[in-house]
Amino acid sequence: MATVGSEALGLWQSGIRKIADAILDLADLSIFAVRIFAGIRRRSSYNTILPISYSVGVLSIPVVAITGTFIGMVLAVQAYAEFYHLGMATRLGQIINISVVRELGPVLAAVMLAGRVGSAMAAELATMRITEQIDALACLGVNPIHYLGTPRFLACVLLIPLLTILANFMGVLGGALICIDVYHVEAHHYWENTRGYIGMWDLMTGLIKPIFFGAAIAVICCHRGFYSEAGAEGVGRAATRAFVLSFIAVLVLDFFLAMFLNNLYDYLWPQGGHLL
Repeated sequence: MATVGSEALGLWQSGIRKIADAILDLADLSIFAVRIFAGIRRRSSYNTILPISYSVGVLSIPVVAITGTFIGMVLAVQAYAEFYHLGMATRLGQIINISVVRELGPVLAAVMLAGRVGSAMAAELATMRITEQIDALACLGVNPIHYLGTPRFLACVLLIPLLTILANFMGVLGGALICIDVYHVEAHHYWENTRGYIGMWDLMTGLIKPIFFGAAIAVICCHRGFYSEAGAEGVGRAATRAFVLSFIAVLVLDFFLAMFLNNLYDYLWPQGGHLL
């Protein structure tokens, strides 16, 4: 009995310790985010933004375009049978396009950004940390967070909405391709039903979320890189943790933003009006 009691006490203490570590880590992440925001006002933070923007935006176009296209195509394939049996095949565009524009496009663009760009940023900064390049910048009188973190933050925040627009466009195009050319849904009614169903609020919702996603990805990945453990194993662990935490943050933010935006819509248009 004493052994069981000591094991339970040990598990309880371990759980408390992990919760405390998580709270401290969150507090440290918040302070790091504030320091990145403070660097936006400094001109020195913009010296490296152009090559970073190229890496974040231009090099992400192929993977985002391919992902968006196949998501739209998969939605069309999965939904066609049910809509066809209900005699509503021409309304496929409504469910496909609203799903892509409001949820799948922003989330998938953010996940691709976290996987392709976020992990690379964390690994790059972690390598700079263990090779003492970040310490060298500090010795030269340069704020490493402003010089390295702020440009990456700005690039992610500014470019992920553009990548989301690309993902939305390719998803809508992929769904239409399958419905019209493969399943021979009448094109005029397909597009007409879509046009009357998706409003400006849906487009705005799909572009507001990525701003928060990009900010979370940049802050988390830069934080993991700046405070990486030593050695090659530490670099790999930093990149892995950066992606996992970014992915979780995107999903959590998506839930709370969806709740907030839906409630805001109900408050602004209580009678069910639609923003054109």
